[in-house]
Amino acid sequence: MAKGTHNYLEDSRNKNIKIYVNGKILHRVDASISVFDSGFLLGDGVWEGIRFLNGELVFLDEHLKRLFFGAKQLDINIGYSPKELVKIIHKTLNVNNMENDIHIRIIVSRGLKKTPYQHPNVNIQGSTLVIIPEYKKADKKINEMGIHLVTVNIRRGTAETQDPRLNTLSKLNCILACIEADKAGGDEGIMLDINGNVSTCNSTNFFIIKNGEVWTSKGMYCLPGITRKMVVNICKEKNIPIYEKDFKIEDVYSADEAFVTGTFAGIIPAINIDSYKISNGIRGKLTHKLQKYYSEKLMLLYPKI
Repeated sequence: MAKGTHNYLEDSRNKNIKIYVNGKILHRVDASISVFDSGFLLGDGVWEGIRFLNGELVFLDEHLKRLFFGAKQLDINIGYSPKELVKIIHKTLNVNNMENDIHIRIIVSRGLKKTPYQHPNVNIQGSTLVIIPEYKKADKKINEMGIHLVTVNIRRGTAETQDPRLNTLSKLNCILACIEADKAGGDEGIMLDINGNVSTCNSTNFFIIKNGEVWTSKGMYCLPGITRKMVVNICKEKNIPIYEKDFKIEDVYSADEAFVTGTFAGIIPAINIDSYKISNGIRGKLTHKLQKYYSEKLMLLYPKI
């Protein structure tokens, strides 16, 4: 089972899932791409993770917008319109007879190369599209019990180096941050930006609460998280002071509460950061309230859930 923010309940059905690979739907043991694929050779591509709950693709438009934006920034032609891609997603789900508690990973790479070289002029055909649907039900204990975070040395880059706002396959800095955090005993790593301000965690967005105010980074050096945006909007709707601002790790240590957000598990309390207890080591009251507001928002947008 995955650790921390991606805790899920094991499901034996995943042994027999069928995966979409470039127009074919294959059993997972047969699903593969070429060693000459741009994604394998260079991490050259984009991806999205989407939840499928009670027949609903949650925040589908937002995920597709981010996917196609990222592909455009990388000058990758996905080869399908958003509407065509949705049909392929549903086709893959239907073949698997999937109805609920599904997590879908969509991967798009620049495609096949005739030789291992970074320049796109050696690509010989269109993009590669892979869709992996899995039975993944989030372990809700983590939303109540919380996680431990540690500050890592790996920094977030800039748009002039490798734009951290794009959901690309090139995740080396996040992987290194994850490894560093794991070795330090944390569930995730808090990553600072190039100016030493708190930016994000290695796979989730990060928030603190101080004196009734909710703080998160300005977003210049982190992925524009869809759940992150939902929390910002919820705070505005509920007249909860919300600030997207620069702040230091020392501000985190004196926070009243802290939490992270992500597509898979929603809102998760952070109860220990660099060995500092946050909210006395338990889920804070406002964090709990935001979790309820988020669940209510999901129910409003997707009544079947």
